[in-house]
Amino acid sequence: MKKTFEAIGFLSLILFTFFYTSKITTVIKENDDLLKQIKEIENQYKIDPVNATINNNTIIAGVSGSEIDIKESYKKMKKINSFNSNLLVYKKVKPEISVLDYYDKYIIKSNKSAVSLLFLIEKDDEINDILEILDKYKVKATFYTDGNWFENNNEKIIELIKLGHTVGNLGYNYNYKENGISWMNTIVTNIGKQKYTYCYTETIDEEILNICKNNKSYIIKPNIIVKNNPLITIKSNLEKGSIISLKINNNTITELPLIIEYINSRNLNIINLEELLDE
Repeated sequence: MKKTFEAIGFLSLILFTFFYTSKITTVIKENDDLLKQIKEIENQYKIDPVNATINNNTIIAGVSGSEIDIKESYKKMKKINSFNSNLLVYKKVKPEISVLDYYDKYIIKSNKSAVSLLFLIEKDDEINDILEILDKYKVKATFYTDGNWFENNNEKIIELIKLGHTVGNLGYNYNYKENGISWMNTIVTNIGKQKYTYCYTETIDEEILNICKNNKSYIIKPNIIVKNNPLITIKSNLEKGSIISLKINNNTITELPLIIEYINSRNLNIINLEELLDE
């Protein structure tokens, strides 16, 4: 019995010592001038997130904010024992309202200072010219593919994703069927390793919305839909966060370099759809 009490006493002493040492370390750290300096400038470097904006059945994607990671910044600066703003470490602050939580809304644009180009691939379209131009300008885009094209170009689909582009789903002749959308999404996510899947519409269509929602696909309704005169249409309507859809034809191929250069001149990045919506 005596040995038991001695063991309990010894263990209690160890625990008390550990707790006391931990408290002392925390007190010393909290009074560290370096830590105080980091905390003093914390608010200067804070960027608040922008929530996704919902208006009836449409949604505009938000943007993450950022703030100083005090613990990691302190650890890095403590190695040189002096404050250096170049060693600040940041962490993301996600919006409270995120576009990624809504499969039942039409996504029309984003709040980012960037835009996305969507290329609609129909049955017999050839995309090599588009890819060459995008590669020349180091631009990543989104290719929406018709089911018939998809069936005959599975390897091309995987290649597009590996190149950093996003692949969307047009169904068959813009008609979504449960079985068609399901197998196309499976190839994109399981084989291509794309994180999300996307449907497409140019009008309010509850049937498409419900099918895509049931298949966990976000539905995109671009705010700029190019029918003719691509460059003129984009110049007249471009704004930050725009989602721009283009058919693959000679006009698009001819004017694409000018479109890219114009968007860049507006200080807007051109990124794929997945990046535009990933807050």
